[in-house]
Amino acid sequence: MPPIKHTPLRILPLAADHIPDLMIMEQEAYPDPWTHGMFRQEIENGAAYFYVATLRNRIIGYGGFWLLLDEAHVTKITVSRLYRRHGIGARLMRYLLRRAKILGASSMRLEVRESNEPARHLYEQLGFEDAGIRRGYYTKTGESAVVMMKRI
Repeated sequence: MPPIKHTPLRILPLAADHIPDLMIMEQEAYPDPWTHGMFRQEIENGAAYFYVATLRNRIIGYGGFWLLLDEAHVTKITVSRLYRRHGIGARLMRYLLRRAKILGASSMRLEVRESNEPARHLYEQLGFEDAGIRRGYYTKTGESAVVMMKRI
């Protein structure tokens, strides 16, 4: 794979025709993947801002947030297994932070699996701080979630 760290990403709003590709990535990435209907809800929900990241016309990541008053709550961020550890997650998170700020958010909050050290490290590098623990948050595995927050 050629270096992609500085290759331009196209970030587009989620559309219905993106969902089949996202479903494949969901199955690879999560023990409790989102359903087709959950992605459709992100398109239909007026408070949701959900995007796909493409590289050379291929979806390699996706993520979004709900804007609730002045807080952006990250609902999902995922990078294709083939493109992890290339800075794609950081680029996508920075995009979400910029969009949230433009839309009037003063903070961003998210939950991350307690065992997901790479993601937690990324969020810390982006200025997120631990704000609490949600015990047993992930129902299929019983794993706890670390709540992280950042002022923007």
